[in-house]
Amino acid sequence: MTTSSPTWDPQQYLRHAGHRGRPYADLLARVPALPREPARIADLGCGPGNLTALLAERWPAAHITGYDNSPEMLERAEPYAGPTGGGGRLDFAHADLTRWTPPETYDLIGSNATLQWVPDHADAFPALLDALTPGGTLAFQVPGNFEAPSHVLMRELAESERWRDRLAGVLRHADAVLTPAAYLERLADLGCAVDAWETTYAHLLTGDDPVLDWVKGTGLRPVLTALADDPQARDAYVTAYRDLLREAYPATPHGTVLPFRRIFVVAVKPA
Repeated sequence: MTTSSPTWDPQQYLRHAGHRGRPYADLLARVPALPREPARIADLGCGPGNLTALLAERWPAAHITGYDNSPEMLERAEPYAGPTGGGGRLDFAHADLTRWTPPETYDLIGSNATLQWVPDHADAFPALLDALTPGGTLAFQVPGNFEAPSHVLMRELAESERWRDRLAGVLRHADAVLTPAAYLERLADLGCAVDAWETTYAHLLTGDDPVLDWVKGTGLRPVLTALADDPQARDAYVTAYRDLLREAYPATPHGTVLPFRRIFVVAVKPA
């Protein structure tokens, strides 16, 4: 696997924790019974740990490890580490998905909004399945909104004459993820029973420029990282992007609606 490595801000990411957490909860609700008890679980791209804790609620006796390549995120996750109420354990470890080799077998490998950062991540499916016990599950969700105005405007601005020299190749395009049908085919070809679907959430956001605030925690991170050494340029880009977002996502009397498409996959390895 290969992946880009933007700098992450846990506090900014968690500003919309409720909206960001719902897809993982929806994904985990479709995961079937795991083959071993207590289970061994890996959470790839665990971020600040708040969603890894959902795994401990669902499987309280399990030993769960959250993996992430961001020191800032792992530091924020550390308070969640330790024994769980059901006799299990939750811990965290640094891992770069460009080089990660599963150190053991797992009953569940989960991932929330991480694989889109890994180009050609579907090529890693055989290795991930090899790391599952028979009857184990690979479950992940990725954003499917790369053609939404929030991403299109971000890319168009980055590719404009003013910014292309600084930001060429920094941002991802629609090919960062596959369609649900393509994921199903790839994993079915590997012998899995696959459940793949998509959902578009209509997030109602409040506050000033809430869509900008949202993307500052995720999709805009590569731009903010690339321009971190030039605060004046960074602020100029963000201001121009903010103005575009205001037109694309107008405020309503109820707040600002952010439609967000997500893609879900639950693949069960043959027993």
